[in-house]
Amino acid sequence: MGLLDPDRLFPVEAKTRALARSLYESVRDLPIISPHGHTDPRWFAENERFPDPAQLFVVPDHYVFRMLASQGMDLADLGVPRVDGGPVETDPRAIWRRFAQNMHLFRGTPSAMWLDYCFEVLFGLDVPLTAETADLYYDTIDAALAKPAFRPRALFEQFRIEVIATTEPALDDLRWHAAIRDSDWNGRVITAYRPDSVVDPEFEGFAENIRTLGEMTGCDTQSFAGYLDAHRQRRAYFKSFGATSSDHGHATARTENLDRSAAEALFAKALAGTCSADEADMFRGHMLTEMARMSLDDGLVLQIHPGSWRNHSAPIMARHGRDKGFDIPRQTDYVAALRPLLDAVGMERDLTIILFTLDETSFSRELAPLAGAYPALRLGPPWWFYDSYEGIKRFREATTETCGFYNTVGFNDDTRAFCSIPARHDVARRSDCAYLATLVATGRLREGEAFEVAHDLTYRLAKQAYRL
Repeated sequence: MGLLDPDRLFPVEAKTRALARSLYESVRDLPIISPHGHTDPRWFAENERFPDPAQLFVVPDHYVFRMLASQGMDLADLGVPRVDGGPVETDPRAIWRRFAQNMHLFRGTPSAMWLDYCFEVLFGLDVPLTAETADLYYDTIDAALAKPAFRPRALFEQFRIEVIATTEPALDDLRWHAAIRDSDWNGRVITAYRPDSVVDPEFEGFAENIRTLGEMTGCDTQSFAGYLDAHRQRRAYFKSFGATSSDHGHATARTENLDRSAAEALFAKALAGTCSADEADMFRGHMLTEMARMSLDDGLVLQIHPGSWRNHSAPIMARHGRDKGFDIPRQTDYVAALRPLLDAVGMERDLTIILFTLDETSFSRELAPLAGAYPALRLGPPWWFYDSYEGIKRFREATTETCGFYNTVGFNDDTRAFCSIPARHDVARRSDCAYLATLVATGRLREGEAFEVAHDLTYRLAKQAYRL
């Protein structure tokens, strides 16, 4: 046996395990729908080789380097760039050896399973990564990356990706998406509209960002009406590059439905930089409702990703910038927070709002009952810290009885780590098939239905929910 147990994540009881295995075999090779993620469109535009194993597996992956940081390792020693351009480790083999020496830290985590999948399935490595095997791994992976079969577009096709959505900020010029569109490659790489930098008054440089938004669109973004028009223009521009969704990463799930004069006054305070923390949250909340109304006009699916205390470590934020592994889940209210939005648009059948959470306690108490009632709502899959076997299992157990399978949207990988995409989808497929087999074994689902649901959770629901 190599690194991977072929029956991993399946139930231990023999009959149920056999059914889980059959369900999994029926969906294992379905195309990957990746409707929300953070891979770099430049990879697919330029189609250059990945530089080295460290740049592929360590430097860009906050799942990896946050664990190493938790044991006292300096991010600079792992090659993570500094905001001030200061010195960091630039020898990829040295970075890789530090990673290999600490691979034991990942035991029992989903990261270990994802990494082992990549190492064995992609690179044929069937011995554990340790300090002793570090150079074997490095040399094997580095030699493979030099081959055309390991260029980004070739891997995209090898992974059986039907469509992948990247996520770009509202002020991005989408040059790499333009390059993909203008190339002779037909891989479907689309964007998603992420306007946080121009809807969050607490985002650094907010007022300057709003001026830039006006320059890009020709709209008077110093007025609230012009500001909304600028968003409409940018959303249309993103749609021209395939966008089917917008994505909103707010600290809370708060929504508001202010009258126009109150919204204009709040916007003026945001531009002036005089909003209190509560007023900034109020403005973000009102903009979720405005974005939902825009979605009724242009058809973009609205994704809400609340509940993360982003960049929790001030020293890491100052030294290395955003998204460096220090985003921490926090308790989140949905029932009261979403009511203004739902009163405004929750009964709209042509609107899709996908809710994510980092607060698992809200699944059965709040999110499943909400999605089980409001036509506009769907539940996103376990996200971030919970995109694991246990996280997916808890999600299904907490939500299925209240909102069923068909008020959820399948799976998305939400990753910057390109090679982990098939590994993450494999875990989701195995986890869901294990759950379905248990439902059949306990008389809650007919076997034929289980095969249909397995296909839907793997493929159809994501494609349908994201209008792909």
